[in-house]
Amino acid sequence: MTSPAAPAGPAGAVPGAAGPDGVIPGAGPAARPGERPAPPVPGASRAPGGHEAPEGEEPPRYAPEWLRLREGADAAARAHDLLDPLRIRLANLPGRAGGRIVHDLGCGTGSMGRWLAPRLDGAQHWILHDRDPYLLHFAAVGAPRSAADGSRVTVETRRGDIGRLTPDALAGAALVTASALLDVLTADEVGALAAACAGAGCAALLTLSVAGRVDLTPGHPLDGEIAAAFNDHQRRTGLLGPDAVPVAADAFAAHGATVRLHASPWHLGDGDAGLTGQWLRGWVGAAVEQRPELREPAARYLAARLAECATGALRVTVHHSDLLALCRPAGGTR
Repeated sequence: MTSPAAPAGPAGAVPGAAGPDGVIPGAGPAARPGERPAPPVPGASRAPGGHEAPEGEEPPRYAPEWLRLREGADAAARAHDLLDPLRIRLANLPGRAGGRIVHDLGCGTGSMGRWLAPRLDGAQHWILHDRDPYLLHFAAVGAPRSAADGSRVTVETRRGDIGRLTPDALAGAALVTASALLDVLTADEVGALAAACAGAGCAALLTLSVAGRVDLTPGHPLDGEIAAAFNDHQRRTGLLGPDAVPVAADAFAAHGATVRLHASPWHLGDGDAGLTGQWLRGWVGAAVEQRPELREPAARYLAARLAECATGALRVTVHHSDLLALCRPAGGTR
């Protein structure tokens, strides 16, 4: 769950800007030194008051508060232009008792299902995947119950890891969905995801992957340096970060899928101060983790940007990309 959020990494962000006192878990770097971030399929979250990971497991990464805070911006950003080809594909599939099966990877609190299920016709059965049982509870409780045409929508939850996703696990699926997933995967993981979808013959709608570009108005001399450091942070430990969408497009195309891409930017203005402030803290915090020499100028930069945010003077566009891959249906042609 990452798009604007920073992957986990060593401590050392701007004081008060990242970490438990300044940023909601998920919006910025986690304070576990030297650790590879868990992708959203493992996407975990920490609830206020102590939702802890079981002993021996990765600690939670994403708080429900962060996911709720960004849900409106995510919904507004997702590319509606990709829905028509997806609807056509689903309409041409044979009917299935219980509805078409949709796997939502790294579902978090279920925002993708709440956005997409009511925009598709026909009965649907959503299988919600996440490593965090606390988030899975929120996702199941908040899931939509009816499709665009009033057909029934049902859900089940599965706690698991994308590394175990296989064509067999997707058998019978019509669609795989995810939000803010690709940029926190490695090239091998993206290749495995594309192979699993192709093997199952299902479509994939993968939204809100970071594109590596941010526009802030008014401008500031440090904007470019912070952005570059953040992008480098996204690529740490072999993760794809802003390179994820072209890598994924190539991976799906190599399996014979038809791939469509569409921009899906966040546009944040004076009505989005809460989200913009959290995003700024995470963005700047990750940049400082990547380049500690930025600490002092970045602290001044962040203070100035937060002041602009508080007065409604700041406008931010965070660029993302959505990807629709139409894999050849199993046992047939496209």
